[in-house]
Amino acid sequence: NKLMPGCITKVNTGGGQFKLMENINKFQEMCKVYGVPEIDVFQTVDLWERRNIPQVTQCIFALGRTAQIHPEYNGPVLGPKLSDENRRTFSDEQLRAGEGIINLQYGTNKGANQSGQNFGNTRHM
Repeated sequence: NKLMPGCITKVNTGGGQFKLMENINKFQEMCKVYGVPEIDVFQTVDLWERRNIPQVTQCIFALGRTAQIHPEYNGPVLGPKLSDENRRTFSDEQLRAGEGIINLQYGTNKGANQSGQNFGNTRHM
């Protein structure tokens, strides 16, 4: 209710397991409405049965990232800021010029070969 006032109307404090699990379901639905990607939202049993706590943690961090893009939110920050799209357009000439360059990530052996390498003792027959 702090992020979206009125989104959760009733919090169940008792009444059995299913009523308490309903609180988790309401939180999950609020996350989806708020803008958290579906892939980041955990399953109810992940928290209730403590099956997948890392997924629950990921959901909380995703909620923190999502809160940062809402202008009405001015609370503390949790997790990194969502990245902005930085679309680039290259001409055909620029793309062709890049094909002839050997990327440094490919590495180079500068003419080296494996002659003279010795790993341990030779095989005696």
